[in-house]
Amino acid sequence: MNARNIALAALTALALPAMAQEVTLKIAHFLPSAAPAQQKVLQPWCEDLKKDSGGRIQCQFYPAMQLGGTPAQLADQVKNGVADVAWTAPGYSAGRFPAIEAFELPFMVKDSSSSSKALWQYYQQHAQQEFAAYKVLGFHTDGGQAVHTAGKPVAELKDFSGLKLRTSTRVGARTLTALGGSPVAMPPAQVTEAIAKGVVDGALGAWELVFPTKLSEVTKFHMQPEAGAAYPTATVLTVLMNKKKYDGLPADLKAVLDKHSGEALTNRFGRVFDEVAEDSRKRVAGLGNKITTLNAAQVAALQKATTSVDEEWAKQVSEKGLDGKKLLAAARALSGTDK
Repeated sequence: MNARNIALAALTALALPAMAQEVTLKIAHFLPSAAPAQQKVLQPWCEDLKKDSGGRIQCQFYPAMQLGGTPAQLADQVKNGVADVAWTAPGYSAGRFPAIEAFELPFMVKDSSSSSKALWQYYQQHAQQEFAAYKVLGFHTDGGQAVHTAGKPVAELKDFSGLKLRTSTRVGARTLTALGGSPVAMPPAQVTEAIAKGVVDGALGAWELVFPTKLSEVTKFHMQPEAGAAYPTATVLTVLMNKKKYDGLPADLKAVLDKHSGEALTNRFGRVFDEVAEDSRKRVAGLGNKITTLNAAQVAALQKATTSVDEEWAKQVSEKGLDGKKLLAAARALSGTDK
């Protein structure tokens, strides 16, 4: 082999590892593929990753729990490498991520954009330790959960009495109980059928869920606070990545992922969820459904009824070794809902 061929062989050998460093991210979540979270956030995010990596980062989606298991198991699926990335709600794994639950407390979330930015700050300052087993790619809230009912409207505190509603988290369940209702836990995919069969009267749920889960087909009444006021409860959501998968990426692909994640992905979710909420309200009204918007006095009455939920939560997380009062105060200050 002459010198020229030796040099070419050496260059080829050097190029091969770089060319081989391609990755396909297996992304799992609990909603149908038509959900805005996939269509309007995660797919465009993946397109940005692909573009900035020169096609070396690809994504493969596994919506609606196609990898098996239940939504509560998504955190373990990504931790154990069954999925590379998961979009999930920490609250589905009840009690496992106590610090981050603060943003699900009553009347903490006014919209997705502002609360998601606040939540990202809160995570960085107070909740990193409980997610140390993951590469956290983003956090956001669902923008707040409206009340969607099939048979009767909800307009004030007394209307919650005995009302059976699907709730997504243990904090949401406590909030509903404090309001006089009866919480029923179930995955999003089961809610519509449960309402149709009369198992529950309706659901606490973000506007983003109404059409993907076909809540729009079984509920006729919807209750929300006026613009600028906080919702009774909310769900914290996160995009988690398998830490080993991230650590195994070459530096340039890590840089691409980091560029489009963290605060950037958090803000993208917040913006899209608010846009979808506004669109969903218009579509629901177009169906002839009734949307009741609570004024400040009505919201204040509900807030008063749920004061004990904050106190109970602070006490319980303190029993787990956290400073519950400090976390509560921090969440209220960052979200702009401190009194």
